[in-house]
Amino acid sequence: MLSFLRLCIFFGMFLLPVFMPVSGFAGEFPAQNADFSVHVQNLEIPYKIMSIFAMPEEIVKLRISAGDTQSRLYSIRSSHGKIDTVKKNQWHWHAPRLPGLYALNLSGDQNKASMLLNIFVMVPRKHQQGEYLNGYRIGNYPRIQFRGLPNYQPPRGFVEVTANNAETMVSPHFKLKQFLCKQNGEYPKYLVLKEKLLLKLELILSEVNARGYRCNTFHVMSGYRTPYYNKAIGNVKYSRHIYGGAADIFIDENPKDEMMDDLNQDGKIDYKDAAVIYQITDKLYGESFYQRFVGGLARYKKTVNHGPFVHVDVRGRRARWGD
Repeated sequence: MLSFLRLCIFFGMFLLPVFMPVSGFAGEFPAQNADFSVHVQNLEIPYKIMSIFAMPEEIVKLRISAGDTQSRLYSIRSSHGKIDTVKKNQWHWHAPRLPGLYALNLSGDQNKASMLLNIFVMVPRKHQQGEYLNGYRIGNYPRIQFRGLPNYQPPRGFVEVTANNAETMVSPHFKLKQFLCKQNGEYPKYLVLKEKLLLKLELILSEVNARGYRCNTFHVMSGYRTPYYNKAIGNVKYSRHIYGGAADIFIDENPKDEMMDDLNQDGKIDYKDAAVIYQITDKLYGESFYQRFVGGLARYKKTVNHGPFVHVDVRGRRARWGD
């Protein structure tokens, strides 16, 4: 009997799947989708929480885009900024003059807050003095746009990050502080962040979890980089990181050690683990819902300075490297 059990255990070990999901949370992945979407800043936002980046006194146009827009009445409220009702389920929110974090709540018939929009009113770039903004070194953006492309224009402004707002959720699974530049400096710090990048990261995170790689968020090894820092580390002049539209990511759940997890369960942490995320992301290309997120994708090997990771961006055209 004992020999039989040993045989069962022995062969059972080889019948186990190659991949064993990492421990992050139990149950289904909490995507946190709302029961309606909002059209704002030329984007469709389907989540219960999301962030928008605006300029002082800018008019932010919002429109409910749920299928039952005609039958349901939605409401909007905010303690700051003027709200104009354009028509049923459409509004204009006038951003305050002072930069800061402001909350907009959208709800349906039951008057329950179904969606929270954290709107960051940015500090205009014109307030930058030389290479510095309020003591924080930004550096200089390229004067000439790369190939004349509009998404290589210098940013209109910068999000002011403080000790009080650094923990703010900018999307269902990412915090503002995850995208801060790695350069030294005290608060306040400043960054640029694209809404489209957040939406893309949420989409990839959901897909990764659907494939069995359970994680609550990606570890963002590098999000925004100031032009000063980007130059200091020897990166390319027109890096998408300086425009707030790129992130270097990996899964760090088991254990939490600021290193890529062993996703393919081969006992090593190497480029093959980065390839798991790379391939899952690359397979999204060509899907109709993914067209608005087309951009760069690359995988990087482990070095003495960092572990393996994957680069994603929203440059607007397909680019691949590091494969």
